[in-house]
Amino acid sequence: MAPPADPPPSPVPAANPFDAYAPAEIARRVEAQGVAKARLPALPVFVLALLGGAFIAFGAMAYTLVMTGNDLGFGHGRLLGGFSFALGLILVVVAGAELFTGNNLIVIAWAERRITTAQLLRNWGIVYAGNLAGAVGSALLVHWSGAHELGGHAVGETARGIAHAKLALDPAQAFFRGLLCNALVCLAVWLAYAARDVAGKILAILFPIAAFVALGFEHSVANMYFIPVGMLLGAEGATAAALLANLVPVTAGNIIGGSVFVALTYWLVYIRARR
Repeated sequence: MAPPADPPPSPVPAANPFDAYAPAEIARRVEAQGVAKARLPALPVFVLALLGGAFIAFGAMAYTLVMTGNDLGFGHGRLLGGFSFALGLILVVVAGAELFTGNNLIVIAWAERRITTAQLLRNWGIVYAGNLAGAVGSALLVHWSGAHELGGHAVGETARGIAHAKLALDPAQAFFRGLLCNALVCLAVWLAYAARDVAGKILAILFPIAAFVALGFEHSVANMYFIPVGMLLGAEGATAAALLANLVPVTAGNIIGGSVFVALTYWLVYIRARR
């Protein structure tokens, strides 16, 4: 008598398209994307970086408008401004662009030795230059448009105040605010990698970005727009030298916050520890 046949194997359930990617899967997705970004030719990287600077500038424009005549109170008003500023990173992630602060996550691919130090620095250098050109160009365009005259020139007054406040920071404050800022920005990008649809990406971005803006942290690419607009509007102390003095510590803080506090931390936990 023949033995009974083995029962057929249970079917493996298909992945739920609405489930978020798990953190370990996010780490591998960020690693793969980092390799792709580092290997892109220079011209498309620069053009996408121009867009990245312009997209962040759009968020900064929206923030400036929302903060003008905002009577919601200190915390609530800044939170609303933060949600408005999130437009910039939403455009970068969903429409597609290169952003220096978000590209600090490429360090995961570098730590895995999938890309070289030269490739990492090449990407950062091209993207930083493109972001600067896109943000400053946007500042010029918005100035020529006369948008600062909205609200009886109140929007321009707000823009001058924003630039002045940023330039009043001492280097240590600028550094640590930059560090905290890019920890949240890179977490926003990290969460966006967890989402499987556009709505999920937008929701993932909104709250970390609103938090960093409301808390007054410093984003180097945003400052590439805010301070030049202040310069064009005659903000006190707004000069090219002052812009550089702000960008150096803020950029250094952004690199540490994104590369070390987010990228290397998750690399240690989800990639290196599981080899």
